[in-house]
Amino acid sequence: MAQMQIFRIAIFALTAILMGCGDPVLEQIDAQIPLTEQRVQQLGEMLDSGQVRNAKFINDYADKVAEKSPQLDQLVNEFRKDATTQGPLYLALLDRINTVKSQPQMFASSQARFEELLNIYQAADPILYSDALSDPLNVLADMSGGDLPRVNSLSKAQSMAANNAQDFGVGEQLIGNPAYGQWQTGSNGMSFWAWYGMYRMLDDVLDIGYSRKRRGKVYYSNWGRSRNYSYYNDYGRTRYSSPTQLRKQTQLDTRTRKSFESRGQKFNSAYSKNRSGASGVSSQSKTAQASASKFSARSTNKSKYAKSSKTSKYASKSKSNSSFRNSSSSTSRGFRRGK
Repeated sequence: MAQMQIFRIAIFALTAILMGCGDPVLEQIDAQIPLTEQRVQQLGEMLDSGQVRNAKFINDYADKVAEKSPQLDQLVNEFRKDATTQGPLYLALLDRINTVKSQPQMFASSQARFEELLNIYQAADPILYSDALSDPLNVLADMSGGDLPRVNSLSKAQSMAANNAQDFGVGEQLIGNPAYGQWQTGSNGMSFWAWYGMYRMLDDVLDIGYSRKRRGKVYYSNWGRSRNYSYYNDYGRTRYSSPTQLRKQTQLDTRTRKSFESRGQKFNSAYSKNRSGASGVSSQSKTAQASASKFSARSTNKSKYAKSSKTSKYASKSKSNSSFRNSSSSTSRGFRRGK
């Protein structure tokens, strides 16, 4: 009995020692959570006050498309949300923060939780976020039937030629982005893209109006090999996806490649290389892309990265948005140039 009591005291003492030592990564998480929350809140305030460049363009483009095609009003209003804190990209950032705080079991390790906080912090940079909004903005441009120019992107014809890409119809910039839809697997074992909610109108209305035919299902096997440029898939995927979403994308890509190999065919990954088509993308996006590559390589100097992320150039002020500019003649700041 006495030995049992001594054993319990020893276990209690050891536990106390271990608790006293603390987990440095958990301490980093506790320190980073309020910083990331503040960054996302500040982004929301900038959206509400009209200080995010491409968010302002979304409202302008939405007005033009609604005026030209009143039958698309419901879909246009859905895209207006992207310029607000009710947009799917912004709501996804809030959801990811909540997951880090309340569901630590969703992460492989404490380090993975910490890295997710850094990714969210970076994603909430107003210039990077403005770049990310170029995808829904350019869907509106395509919905105008060529009346409005794409922003931060080459024209559709130019980017298709540069990438030898297949035309997947109006809205193709958003295919693969989990904020707007998801890949589903049919009874034939093939995965196809399924839009969320009102975005289904991209299939049901737009394709009939602009190409005079419905495109049918977009299968991952075709899209992965022949997709065109989009900001999300070529620059922002790591920042604007949760770890779970990234894992699912990797699993689907691997499964598709193995299916092709079993038939003696080659499948080029959807993410094996960046597609051409960016025009006027900010230097922040290019630098952040390099940071994402370092993350995926699991750099050993993570504590240094965490420290620098709090004071890095990504903590930009709203006036930085005014330095945005389009470098290609195929884009425009206004609405008068048309195609």
